[in-house]
Amino acid sequence: MGESGRLEGHCLCDGVALSVPAGADDVSACHCGMCRRWGGGPALVLHGGTDLRIERGADLVARYPSSEWAERVFCSRCGSHLFYRSLGDGGHYVASGLFDALPDARFNLEIFVDAKPGWYDFANQTERLTEAEFLARIGVAG
Repeated sequence: MGESGRLEGHCLCDGVALSVPAGADDVSACHCGMCRRWGGGPALVLHGGTDLRIERGADLVARYPSSEWAERVFCSRCGSHLFYRSLGDGGHYVASGLFDALPDARFNLEIFVDAKPGWYDFANQTERLTEAEFLARIGVAG
């Protein structure tokens, strides 16, 4: 955690740095086809809320409108996934690997469980939402 009381993370090339409020401790896994195609497996993301700040490298931030309800954001220099942003509630789901440490993180949610392939499972006991349940939660009609 930085001096500002925020969790700070950065991309692979360190060109983009971002922060979310301290206390953003909820980590989820997204099993949707877009996340699996984007990253080669389920996306593990920290729910950063609506107060995400680009602290450095805003000129390197690229956005891709991946669906009617979300955009995916990445570093245009190194390709690191930064976050996806829900257009329904403005929430930022930040790649958990951007942070050197998440000491209070809790893996507590899996979304798009109806799209998860059968060849992997997580051992953690989590809340599990289907696509329709998740989209309803973020205020998007499915």
